Amino acid sequence: MPRKINASAIQFNIALGDVDSNLRTAIGSLRKVGEKGGHLAVLPEMWSSGYDYTNLSTLAERTPEVLDALRSVSSELGMVTVGSLAEKKDGALYNTAFVVDRGEIVGSYRKLHLFSTMGEDRYLKSGESTLVVDTSAGRIGVAICYDLRFPELFRKLALEGAQILCLPAEWPKPRQEHWRTLLRARAIENQLFVAAANCCGIQGKLDFFGMSLLISARGEVLSEGGESDCELTAEFDFDDMDAYRSQIRCFIDRRPEIYGTLL
Repeated sequence: MPRKINASAIQFNIALGDVDSNLRTAIGSLRKVGEKGGHLAVLPEMWSSGYDYTNLSTLAERTPEVLDALRSVSSELGMVTVGSLAEKKDGALYNTAFVVDRGEIVGSYRKLHLFSTMGEDRYLKSGESTLVVDTSAGRIGVAICYDLRFPELFRKLALEGAQILCLPAEWPKPRQEHWRTLLRARAIENQLFVAAANCCGIQGKLDFFGMSLLISARGEVLSEGGESDCELTAEFDFDDMDAYRSQIRCFIDRRPEIYGTLL
């Protein structure tokens, strides 16, 4: 595994229910970052369909086809991709993030925390396990959108050895500052890199602000998107992460005997 990687977050206006259009957009952006030497790219939440609840069951039937296309471009470019899609399994629907490494699906994570405020729990089933997986771009932990509000999950991923936290999202206005603050907090408290891809544009009554972020293990914003389609790129330096952990020893100084262990 390289000691430095080029990480990207891809944000775009998801065309609600239009799998073909979204797939073209995503592959075009992946090629742009891959041809510039990208090692890792994160796509938004439910990027192939958006939250088209009325048609989601039918749209989810195309997910294997979407994954085949993603595997092909990932293999062609020699990179890791992470993004969530509607998954249909045993009659249930899940919001599932797939980790594809140079053409192979090496892990999947079903969103644990469903956003009941917007009725997500009425249409989707929640996952039952976390994911940390070794890839050619580093050891990756995965979470999805609303999961960001549950710091216990991220500490668990960190304790399981994650070096990079990948977070696909559809996070709307007016909660931009929550998004930015919580992402930086997750990086700072766990001394990990964060690659978070949000969508942008308007879907129905929701206005998505973009602001995808690439954050260092020190909590520094390395790259940040605006409110329109873009591909962000930044270097993640694992030696710098290790040096910072040796300076501020958060993991060594933990007191799990007082407040309990997560493992």
